[in-house]
Amino acid sequence: MATTVKNNFPVTGMSCASCAISVESMLKAQRGVINASVNFAASSVWVEYNPEITNPKSFREVIQSIGYDLISDEKEADQQEEIKQHESAVLKQKTIFSAILTLPVVIIGMFMMNLPFANWIMLVLSTPVVFWFGRSFYITAFKQIKHGKTNMDTLVALSTGIAWTFSLFNTVFPHFLMFGDSHPPVYFEASAVIIVFILLGRMLEERAKANTSSAIKKLMGLQVDTVTLVENFGIESIQPISAVKIGNKLRVKPGERIPVDGVLLEGTSFVDESSITGEPLAVEKSAGSSVFAGTINQKGSFVMEAQKVGSETLLARIIRMVQEAQGSKPPVQKLVDKVASIFVPVVISISIFSFVTWMVLGGENALPQALLTMVSVLIIACPCALGLATPTAIMVGIGRGAELGILIKDADGLELAHKINVLVLDKTGTITEGKPQVTDFLWKNENSDVLKSILLSIESQSEHPLAEAISGVLRNERVQTIPLNHFESKTGRGVLATVQNSKYAVGNELLMNEFGIQLTPEDKKTADALQVQAKTVLFFGAENQILSIIGITDPIKDSSRAAIEKLKRSGIEIHMLTGDNEHTASSVAKKSGIDIFKASCLPEDKAEYIKNLQQQGKVVAMAGDGINDSHAMAQADVSIAMGSGSDIAMDVAKMTIVSSRLEYISTAIELSKQTIRTIKQNLFWAFIYNIIGIPIAAGLLYPFTGYLLNPMIAGAAMAMSSVSVVSNSLRLKFRKLDIE
Repeated sequence: MATTVKNNFPVTGMSCASCAISVESMLKAQRGVINASVNFAASSVWVEYNPEITNPKSFREVIQSIGYDLISDEKEADQQEEIKQHESAVLKQKTIFSAILTLPVVIIGMFMMNLPFANWIMLVLSTPVVFWFGRSFYITAFKQIKHGKTNMDTLVALSTGIAWTFSLFNTVFPHFLMFGDSHPPVYFEASAVIIVFILLGRMLEERAKANTSSAIKKLMGLQVDTVTLVENFGIESIQPISAVKIGNKLRVKPGERIPVDGVLLEGTSFVDESSITGEPLAVEKSAGSSVFAGTINQKGSFVMEAQKVGSETLLARIIRMVQEAQGSKPPVQKLVDKVASIFVPVVISISIFSFVTWMVLGGENALPQALLTMVSVLIIACPCALGLATPTAIMVGIGRGAELGILIKDADGLELAHKINVLVLDKTGTITEGKPQVTDFLWKNENSDVLKSILLSIESQSEHPLAEAISGVLRNERVQTIPLNHFESKTGRGVLATVQNSKYAVGNELLMNEFGIQLTPEDKKTADALQVQAKTVLFFGAENQILSIIGITDPIKDSSRAAIEKLKRSGIEIHMLTGDNEHTASSVAKKSGIDIFKASCLPEDKAEYIKNLQQQGKVVAMAGDGINDSHAMAQADVSIAMGSGSDIAMDVAKMTIVSSRLEYISTAIELSKQTIRTIKQNLFWAFIYNIIGIPIAAGLLYPFTGYLLNPMIAGAAMAMSSVSVVSNSLRLKFRKLDIE
């Protein structure tokens, strides 16, 4: 099976939801493209494709054929911000110059129609506005029609083109169509003002949309360009970040951003990790401590070893995750896409129906009234607001989470989070600190030096946090390791090993029983005494006997109880699952305020437990460390990884709480509620605007009030609808969340 590639490409020229659907459908139709998802608000598209069949160059060609452009070249992509700024400057110039030319046209059209050659003056001034400053509408509309597609530009081109052509005809042949004693109607001012309002609306919309992606810009601003490389004999040199390789030694001075992920070799300092974790307090670092790219070294100078560089750093993965999440679509967007895909053809049909109706029923002024309503319907209809309603809210919501250290993998996870009614918590690293400490080392044999070497050799092979705690204590005693003949991990129970032809086991009581060791009454009494103190008990045994009993404690986080109480008050049921024994589980549950728990769980038991809850109709979230809990997290409706270090956590989880603090879960749920509420508000106003606006534009009020909507007002209303939707989404950025 060929390996697929997934990349994000900027797209220029999109002006509405129909544009986004056209780009998406054209890309999906290309041979070798697995999937494509356009984010109209971000002006970009994620494309998953087979590089052996197709490539970005062919994407660009097909997108250009329908009037847009896709930036496929990496150098151009790097200059994306400059390209956007240039486009914004051009749009601003078009808006200003078209407004200057349009102002006298409006004044003449509204107040000075008796001015000699008034129509000819308006014709001269409005023509460059419609066909030069507004030429992009006509070019894109023509390219769309060639492919049997329509978009917002089609509506603009039709409405302004019809209004201008009708006005031109009445200017050149003023007596051909008789309108009594009145001047033949012209709509030069309407066609010009419509162009100005739409250009102004797009300019305001672009500015507002730029604010929705501020979180990504902030994250990208954390990346450094140069590093101080420490070479042989301590020689230091300034090098570009691209030159750093895994294993390189780097000097980080006070005030500098840490360039890559790594571990401290020399020196001590305090590092501000708020940009990654959302935590305001600086963290003390010393030799052996992990540091992450994008965080700030506050005080001491230190030397670090690079462990992850380039796209593998935590910061790079966070940026990519946020970009992908902002480009993803929640289920509600599928309905919007369906509506947008048929929106423009329906609007054109309504405008034609309106024209015909007024021609039949309009009396002596049938033609100008029919044209007026047709143009108004074409102009007031706005798929832009529909297209922006969901992605702008998603972008702001996910960006807001990223700023707080809450990484949301996709829009689906964000939408589901507000429905959570059961939260299942792993114990270690979620409720507790996740930093086990050995408190009791009880040896049955006084001559334990050789046994310590054997135990260290076995535990050094295990990546389990409890094994690391035991290894740390033995290394501090300067115990030496010896070679192993065999090593085997038993998930949820411990490890087996063979050393110098003797078999050993390290793990819980269940493993001891499997290994053929029965605990003596004295062993059980010792173990029970430790478990009453909420300690995890491990046994080190050889054939037929226990060699050592080890007591390990993992302190409960200071904030866990308050966080759990808050979640319970919001109506969420809290469950705790742990592989630990009943005594320890009961003690931790009691101290943290959890009423429902299950002890001695294997990974498959946790997944089955969650499945049972789902069968009861519950929406279940699972929070764990993302490694031994990955099976259960995959089963849950919403999976939450606690911590920043695990690749598996970020791959499996729909959400990652970088700081590992439990209270951020309630913040994530609150953020989900606010985002979904904003999406619903946006969609309501986008739909209601068209439901009310289109009938009024078609002349529904005329029989009752004698009012026909002026196309200029329709153009202004259309422009402001998009701006209002984006502005409503931006309110999310300024709403206070409970963690702040």
